[in-house]
Amino acid sequence: MTDSWIEVAPESDFPIENLPFGIFSTAGSGPHAGMAIGTQVLDLRELARSGLLDGVCDRGLLEQPVLNALFEAGAWKAVRDRAAALLREGGDPALRDANAAAFFVEQARAAMHVPVAVGDYVDFYSSLEHATNLGRLFRPDAEPLLPNWRWIPIGYHGRSSTIVVDGTPVVRPHGQRKPPDAPQPVFGPSASLDIEVEIGFVTGPPNAPGDPIPAARAREHVAGFVLVNDWSARDIQAWEYQPLGPFLGKSFATTLSPWVVTLDALEPFRLAGPVQDPPPLPYLRDAGDAAYDVHLEVTIQTQRMRERGEPPHAISRTNFRDMYWNYAQQLAHATANGAVARAGDLFASGTISGAQPGTEGSLIELTWRGQRPLALPGGETRAFLEDGDEIAIAGWCERPGVRRIGFGQARGRIAAARNGATS
Repeated sequence: MTDSWIEVAPESDFPIENLPFGIFSTAGSGPHAGMAIGTQVLDLRELARSGLLDGVCDRGLLEQPVLNALFEAGAWKAVRDRAAALLREGGDPALRDANAAAFFVEQARAAMHVPVAVGDYVDFYSSLEHATNLGRLFRPDAEPLLPNWRWIPIGYHGRSSTIVVDGTPVVRPHGQRKPPDAPQPVFGPSASLDIEVEIGFVTGPPNAPGDPIPAARAREHVAGFVLVNDWSARDIQAWEYQPLGPFLGKSFATTLSPWVVTLDALEPFRLAGPVQDPPPLPYLRDAGDAAYDVHLEVTIQTQRMRERGEPPHAISRTNFRDMYWNYAQQLAHATANGAVARAGDLFASGTISGAQPGTEGSLIELTWRGQRPLALPGGETRAFLEDGDEIAIAGWCERPGVRRIGFGQARGRIAAARNGATS
């Protein structure tokens, strides 16, 4: 383990072994690149302007309000390595000997932003347990998995314009839904608002048009990972999704954690994923060990809980390591037809669910479509989300002898549907 001369608490998500990238602003400065260390943000723009990154990357890459150019140039690894050398106890003293305070901002004073301008957003459906649960819910008298599921990483294109960062309110969406006994659909606010616990990867250097990315080379094109909550209006989704798949039930909001955690930071926690049966087709093979042991926890804090001063309550704990289709296979499949993955594109894993009760990554599974409401502190229950509920997803890696590597949080509070829509 390595020590930094910046104080970092043992329970911190952001030791020197992590150093994730983000975009932040302060009262006196617009959005630009930073890096998390302990409770601080290392200002990468100021570090570049000082000359301490000369020869590492072009200064202009760190002047921008998004990380796309840095990721497209493939320069994030060199910047991270140089920052680690400057922050390491006993390392290069240039930063410590300078006016170090000018290069750091307390995270509590920093406003975080979506770290990349997401051009394209793909959401997968890659958890065997999640797909099986939904199959049993929607097709109780049939085989839970559709015939293609074990052969192909199923996905769909989402809407990138409504991707938001941790802490952004989520407005309850309007849409068409058809109550079970109603003769026709109605239009109005969703009554079955849900979460989806996911991890997404952000792409770096693009492939050329018509040039697929092999699974074995996916790592070269991935800058890092973020937490994702792909909010879902289940009643809107149920009415609209056949035959073309999700639309308004998904496109109203997707929440990201603000820090992009690099694959290098996650390397101590990389491991083999589950055995795939049948073996994937050749273009999806040779990904190597491409799963990651990431613990995930979902908490809820209702309006009444906040008013009573009660802390958030955990409703699910699961892990990313058991996802059937891994990120390398997802990227290989997404580009198999020659499609281009540009720098800053977001590819989400799909809902992460485990095999045991309490490890499901969505309320529709946790409550079995509302039939088994969750019991919350103070006597409240939830089948789906109510106005004022705040959901937080936290993610971290840890094992003996290795420092904890965390992602921070992806939080969102449900705001009431806005007036003006007509039925």
